Amino acid sequence: MVEGQLRLQKLDFWLRSPDFLADELLNDYERSGEPRLLDLAAQILDSEEPEVRRYPMLRHHFGAYEPLDDALAVLRSAGLVVRRRHGRVGRTSRHDYYLLARGRDVARTVVAQAPAFRYYVDRVQLVLDLADGRGGNQLKERQYLQDEYATAAPGTRIGSISARARSRLAQLRAGTPVTDGVDA
Repeated sequence: MVEGQLRLQKLDFWLRSPDFLADELLNDYERSGEPRLLDLAAQILDSEEPEVRRYPMLRHHFGAYEPLDDALAVLRSAGLVVRRRHGRVGRTSRHDYYLLARGRDVARTVVAQAPAFRYYVDRVQLVLDLADGRGGNQLKERQYLQDEYATAAPGTRIGSISARARSRLAQLRAGTPVTDGVDA
């Protein structure tokens, strides 16, 4: 279950933007010194993942945004997910999204039959770990600390930060203080 459309949009951004995900892992590494975080960021940045897996999102009024109705309609019509609205009639205050038992079964079958899709399972888990239970507004605030995210013109796609993130990774590996990183 994902509570709130804003949270879903922010999680989706990190899934679709491996360069931003890796840079956030570097932020957490700088705060904690946990080697695993540096290793995870390196796995992403030492590969072509930021270029090959990137699917840019629009910069909207409240940050990264992509209309969900079309993508979810396919999943809802197949009985894989359901969206529940909260609030009162004519005034929805929150959307929650649930993966149904049939959806879990289909996902397991897809990964078993096409192991390449395991990538998405692993990345979703990494994104959820990074989000660490934070709500949509907290994730939005964290993402706005990235200059390229915050300064993207509304209605345009949020650009890549892979070159900057790779430079940061190289500096951290060399033990050189990072001067152009984002302090989250």
